[in-house]
Parts: sequence; C-alpha cells; structure tokens
Amino acid sequence: MQTAQRKSLIMLRWMMVASLALPVALFLVAAYVSYGSTCEEADRDIRRSLDVVHEHAEKVFETIDRSLSEIDEIVRDLSDAEIKAREQALHGRLRQLSDTLPQMKSAWVFDVQGRPLVSSMIYPAPDMIFADRDYFSAHVTTNAGSFVGAALTPRPPDHGAAFFSVSRRRQSADGRFTGVIQASVLPDYFEHFYARIGRAPGSYFALRRFDGLVLARFPAAQRSAGPPPNDVPAAAADTEQLVTETSPIDGLERRVGYQRLAGFPVYVSAGLETATIRDRWLGTMGRHLIFGIPATALLVVFLAMARRRTERFYIEAARRLEAEDALRHGQRMEALGQLTGGVAHDFNNLLTVIRASADLLRRANLPEERRLRYIDAISDTVARASKLTSQLLAFARRQTLKPEVFDISRSVVTLRDMVKTLVGSRIEIVTSVPDEPCYVNADAGQFETALINMAVNARDAMAGQGQLVISVTAAPDLPTPAAPQERPPLGYVALAVQDTGIGIPQQQFSRIFEPFFTTKTIGQGTGLGLSQVFGFAKQSGGEIGVTSELGKGTTFTLYLPRVAPAEQPRGDAGGHAVPIGGRGMAVLVVEDNIDVGRSATEALAELGYLTTLVDNARDALEELIDGGSRFDVVFTDVVMPGMTGLELAEEIRRLELNIPIVLASGYSHVLAQQGTNGFELLRKPYSIEELSRVLHKVVPVPLHRAPPVAPSSEMR
Repeated sequence: MQTAQRKSLIMLRWMMVASLALPVALFLVAAYVSYGSTCEEADRDIRRSLDVVHEHAEKVFETIDRSLSEIDEIVRDLSDAEIKAREQALHGRLRQLSDTLPQMKSAWVFDVQGRPLVSSMIYPAPDMIFADRDYFSAHVTTNAGSFVGAALTPRPPDHGAAFFSVSRRRQSADGRFTGVIQASVLPDYFEHFYARIGRAPGSYFALRRFDGLVLARFPAAQRSAGPPPNDVPAAAADTEQLVTETSPIDGLERRVGYQRLAGFPVYVSAGLETATIRDRWLGTMGRHLIFGIPATALLVVFLAMARRRTERFYIEAARRLEAEDALRHGQRMEALGQLTGGVAHDFNNLLTVIRASADLLRRANLPEERRLRYIDAISDTVARASKLTSQLLAFARRQTLKPEVFDISRSVVTLRDMVKTLVGSRIEIVTSVPDEPCYVNADAGQFETALINMAVNARDAMAGQGQLVISVTAAPDLPTPAAPQERPPLGYVALAVQDTGIGIPQQQFSRIFEPFFTTKTIGQGTGLGLSQVFGFAKQSGGEIGVTSELGKGTTFTLYLPRVAPAEQPRGDAGGHAVPIGGRGMAVLVVEDNIDVGRSATEALAELGYLTTLVDNARDALEELIDGGSRFDVVFTDVVMPGMTGLELAEEIRRLELNIPIVLASGYSHVLAQQGTNGFELLRKPYSIEELSRVLHKVVPVPLHRAPPVAPSSEMR
C-alpha cells in the first residue's frame, strides 16, 4: 500500500511537470502547424491577387494593342507628306482615341528619322528628333513587334507625368522601315489600381519587363533621373512557384508570385511582406496564449492542491488501515473456517460411511447379500466424494472440462423427467424451448449438474410446492455487455430457472455463490450447488445472473456462448457397462503414487492386461525408447514431480513413437488452463470399468496375441 501511495504521489508530481511541459509542447506543435497554415493562407491570398492583377494588365495591354492597330490602319496608305498635310485632322482622331483610354497618355506617329508627324498631345507636332528613344531605336533594324519601352520622363519643356511606351514598326509593302507608331502608357494608372486592391498590410504589386525593369510598382518606389531600377532578375518570371526574395529597391523580404502576359514581353507580380505573414501568425498564437496561459496556471494550481490533499488523505488512510487490518484478519479467518468446516463436515460424513462399510466387510461369515451391500455403499460414497470435489473445483474454475457441442434445448427436454422426480409432484414444471436448436460447446455433464443444482435450489426455496419454469432463449449479449473482442460471434444461449419461492434478500446477493454459504438448516444442504453453477459458467466463457423479489420468487439465468452445430452428434456414454478384458494388451502405467499405481496394475492384470509400472516420466521414456514396441498404450498420471504427464505425452508425440496415450488426473491447473492438447483424459477417482473402456477406446484394433500363462505385473 505504501508503495502504491508513493507511486501515486510521484505520479502527481509528474502530472504537475506534465501540466507545464505538455501545454508547452502542444503550443510548440500548434505554433508549427499554425505557421504552416498561415503561410499556406498567405500563398492563397497572393495567388488570388496575382490572378486579379494579371487579368487587369492583360486587358490594358490588349486595349493598347488594338489602339495601335487602329492608328496603323489610319496611316498605312499615307505618305509622310500626306500625313503632314492632314495633320490637324489626324491629330483630332488620335486625341479622341487617347482621351477614351485613361491608361494612355498620348499617341504618336514618327517618320524614318524619328521626327513626329502627328501627335494626340500637341498640334502641330514639335520639330524634334526622338530617334534616341528606345521605343524608336528598337524598330530601326528589325521588326520588334509590340515593343514595351522603359519608364521615361517627358523631355523639356514638357513636365507632364512619367510614362512607358508601347510601339510598333511602320514599314512599306516591300518591308522597308518607314517610321514608328507609339503609345505612351501611364504607370500611375497601374499604381492607383494596385493601391485599391492592396489594402492589406504588406501588399506588393509590380509590372515589369522581361529584363526586370520596373514599369509600375506598389508601394511606389521613388523615381530618379538615373536608369530604371531592377527589382528582381528576369529569370524570376519563368517560375510558377511562389518565391521568397529581398527587393534591392527597398530592402524588404517578400513572398512573391509571377505571371507572364501572353503576347507581350512583360509580367506581373504580387506578394506579401514576410513580416506581415509573421505578424498574422503571431496574432493567431497570441489569441491562443490569452486562454492557454490562464488555463495552464489553473491546472498547475489544481494539481498542487490535489497533491497536498492526497498526502493528507494517505495519512488518514494509513490510520484507518491499522484499524481495518484487525477486522479483515478476523473476516479471513471466519471465511477460511467456514470453508474448512464445510469441507471437513461433508468429507467426514463420507469417510464415516466408508470406514463403517470396510469394518463390516472384515466380519467373518458375512452373508453375500450384505457383503455386496457394503461394497455398493463404499462405491456410492466414493462417487459422492468425487462429486463434492468436482463442485469445489468448479467453483474455483480449476476443473478439467471435457467440452463438446450439444443442443441445450434437447438436454432440457431429456432432463425434465429427472427434474420432476427431484422436485416432487407438488411442484408444477413448465419448460419452454425454441423450435430451432441452441448449440453450445461445454461440458455436458457439468451442464446437467448445474441445471439440477438450480432446480433443487428452487425446490427448497418453494418449500416443495409451487411452479418451476425452465426456459431456453437466444441472447445477443450478456446483461453486463462484454468487450467486442470477447463477444462470441453467435451471441449466447440463456437457460433461465424461475421459481415462485420466498425470494432472496438484497443483502445476500453478494454471497449466494460463495462455497458452503446456505440459509438452510444443518444437514439440509452443503452450500456448493450454486458455487458449482457459478464456476461452470465462468470456466465455460459464460455468466450466471440472478434477479429476485421477496415473496415473488427468484430467477437464475445461465448464459453460455452459442456455437454452430457440430458435424458429429455426441454419443451415449457407457460408463456403467462391464469391464473389457485385456486380451494380452500391454500397458505402461506411469504413476508417482505407488499405492494408486499398484491398485491400477493389479486391477488390469485381473482382466488379462500386461502391465509395467514406473513412478516417473524419465523412466517411462527410457522404457519406450529401449523397447517401445512392447507396449500398446501409455497410461500416465498428470501431476508428477519433475516432468508432468502432459509433458511426457508431448515428448512421446515429438519423438514420433506412435503409441496412444491416456492421461489421468483428479486436478491439474495446467489442464484447467490449457486443456489436454488432444490426449484422452480419465478423471480420478475412476473405476476399473472406465479404465478398461478408455484403454480400448484409444487402441480400437483387436490384438491377436497368445494369452499369458498367468497375469503378470512388474514394477520398475
């Protein structure tokens, strides 16, 4: 007890440690999982934003591309002189086109030297040369398609907004370069759009060329007169995965995704600052900590209080245990005295009968009729003693059962007349069995004994007058359901024995299955009947239940696991037939009790058997190995010093000596737990008739040996 108390206090200490360590560990795991979830959610937000800005940029560039196509269609068949001649009208058309597109600042048409022929912004077009601009020089030597230029600022004296160009090459029918058509696009248009959709903290958007030059950006970078900034390498546009990068423009680390624009040498990007993602994660974990820290603190406080109270409880329990030990010792002695007294009383009665019969048999000139009567009395008393031992072992669940598959309904019908004789004519017996068979795998003899014990118990409760109802039903489960892995597939068969007797007081329910507990007067019962039923039910994998109401009767219900029908029906036992002669059958008898061994060999010798007696398993193995062909069967006791009879049988089987084996035992915990492993078993005490029949059962082939001159028995 003190060890258990120390263990419980140690466990409480560890629980206090765990109350801190476990929440910390759970918090770390939750933090790790939450960080991953936060990053995944941020990636989803970035991809959604990227889809939005990609669709927006694609529509803007497609609109500008259509505008350039329209301008090209207007001036395609006009020479430079015709364009200058019609400059005013063309200026109006270009201005109308640029005014309808908020993203377009102006539209221009240049000649082969880079002089503007017409402009949507200025009429007349300024006399300047723009051949140094990238949107013009890109088309001089080759057809660059829809060229996207770098972000530029207007040349003095113009001080308008910054822009980047989208231009196309003008060429004659034979492919000669004749000039450029150019549209100036406002970066502010993109940046204002990005500002509207990028309201979340840390949002980032950009429009870039393939070489990484920034065309538009949010948050906007400060523009300078120097070369345009490179935010990331051009190769970043080739990846479909989100990447974590640090911008050289503002030095901030971001999680960024990229998408190309179909047909144009630009791509868009969207992202979130990693600091913003961390802030989201920290905010989530902070909300957990608001509840987690107080809860953990309360748990630690409660455990500390529980530990202090437990220590006080153990101190008080130790004082109580000192007082209870004396009472418990007295109860144990009372129970032991009751059990010992009951066994001694019953066995003394049986031994008295045997002793008296044996003394009477010694008298001279005893008539044959009286001699046979005394012999029958001894035999019947031995049978009663064997039954008493069987009931004790059944209660202790240590008997060796011989299970077989049989129909409970058929057994109840067969035993009805016997039960009627036992309970008397003033008790009405009503039986109820189902139409379909109810098979169980149990010891049929023990089952019949259990039924008779319950019927006799009911008779005594009714004082020999009333109604006894015996019913058989199928039950899917026990009154207290078993675990799923322990429940038999077909359920249970319930045998209920109901009487109309006086009933059982509630305070006696816990004792009715105790051995030798009885409410009857001395001499009217041993108190082992219900104990046998209880032990038989438990050892057979079943249960015994009882319900009772004072003045209205009692119902005992025996539950046994239900099984499928056996292929071979059980046959009738021939235990009361005459003994079978040996006809020269050679038997090796292995028995450590010399008196028991000699009585068996002498009885077998009287029947014509050839017997050899050894008192241990090792000598038996030597006899079999040296001349195993001399013996037809081995008859061995189970409980012996050193090697047991069951181990001897297993060794004979392992050596493949090919000789039948019969086991004999009055009690063996090994047999009760493991069974006989397929060997034939004869229970002690046995009669010579039973012994001869079981020997012939395992050696069924008739032996053609010359009968011996005289019965022989030798002791080795």
